[in-house]
Amino acid sequence: MADCGRISAVISLTLMCAWGVRSTAKSSFQDIPSEAWNYVEVRENAHMFWWLYGAQTSNPSERANKPLIMWLQGGPGGSSTGFGNFAELGPLTVELKPRNTTWIQVANVLFVDNPVGSGYSYVTDPSAYTTNVTGIANDLVTLFKAFLEKQPVFQQIPVYIFCESYGGKMTSAFGVALYQAIQSGSVKCDFRGVALGDSWISPVDSVLTWGPYLYAVNLLDGKDLASVDQAAQATAKAVADGKYSKATELWDQTEQIISATTDDVDVYNILIHHAPPPSKFQSLGNDFLDRLYAQHVGRLYTDPLTELMNGPIRKKLGIIPSNVTWGGQSGEVFVYQTEDFMKPVIDDVSKLLNYGIKVVVYQGQLDMICDTLGAELWIQKLDWDDLQEFLNTNRVPLYTPSGKVDRDTAAFYKAYKNLELYYIMKAGHMVPSDSGEMALEMVKRVIDEEH
Repeated sequence: MADCGRISAVISLTLMCAWGVRSTAKSSFQDIPSEAWNYVEVRENAHMFWWLYGAQTSNPSERANKPLIMWLQGGPGGSSTGFGNFAELGPLTVELKPRNTTWIQVANVLFVDNPVGSGYSYVTDPSAYTTNVTGIANDLVTLFKAFLEKQPVFQQIPVYIFCESYGGKMTSAFGVALYQAIQSGSVKCDFRGVALGDSWISPVDSVLTWGPYLYAVNLLDGKDLASVDQAAQATAKAVADGKYSKATELWDQTEQIISATTDDVDVYNILIHHAPPPSKFQSLGNDFLDRLYAQHVGRLYTDPLTELMNGPIRKKLGIIPSNVTWGGQSGEVFVYQTEDFMKPVIDDVSKLLNYGIKVVVYQGQLDMICDTLGAELWIQKLDWDDLQEFLNTNRVPLYTPSGKVDRDTAAFYKAYKNLELYYIMKAGHMVPSDSGEMALEMVKRVIDEEH
């Protein structure tokens, strides 16, 4: 890691804060700062952190013409303000170099460390951890309401929630809660849509398709496919029997069989094998939870990102309590959600469609953990009158600006009314990292109501 003093100087010059977030004064209705951050106490002992970037414009007043995108990370326990920001779509990379495909080119972007205990968010009593997506959704509504009161300009700007992985499960529940809060009059905003990236919407459909997906790409033979399928079926039976904690254990066992039969394929990008594990993480006191945490959350808290967030960024922000470290409570977040891991949220996605909210599903071609086969299955289970018309719609190829000349297919796309599906080529689970240009093109299309 480079000298902290030099890094702090780079951050200060590159991300100069135009609005004092520690001031109690509210911004004027028209103002959107280039950057702002703060905490919201969403419940007693529960403190959630947010970080806003105003859209990149030549004239700051033009930011009000751009929509607001909220980004929610997965895990559960991953940090939006850390991993999503510096590793995927924020203005700077982990090396503090400008990102050519940052989403603030086209929108104001709000990163939220969610659930409480993720990233810089924290609890002061274990009873404040959430245990299901209902509690998570309620906290997010409380946070967003406080954010809108602090930044009232966003009450009239189109709002979209983008997410990744377990973030899709949380976004689906949050989207329903936010819509209902808007209808009741307790929240005022122009909520337009959600974009569910490689999302854990129906865990059983994902687990049941792991074997066929890996078999189709030569990572399993017939014998190994049978072993994976047997473990997957056992997981599905536990879910059907309502034994959700047992199902989580069986999910872990299924992944262990996959690791042993595929030469340790990276479940987030099947072109990678033997991905290095986190160099250090807290033991959760349980072997299978330790494995799952390391595989699905610990990888989001690796150096040099951890050094950056607990060093220069922490110093820059200036409001992180002395006893809080970035990611220090993520293990507890993961443990407290164990009972909820394998429960589906297909009903919440159906509700959003029937509310008239735009629902975008985007899938990385090389992702196994939330594979496209599984997404195809849960989409077919949606309770939506226009589902059959959507399923019968033909896909069309999409190209990035740099790939149009050679007709290098970057994605396939299909849509009917307010449901859209993007198949992102050559991308794994973290689509904005693996296919930044196509991800940005997708964002442009989603927030452009004319296409």
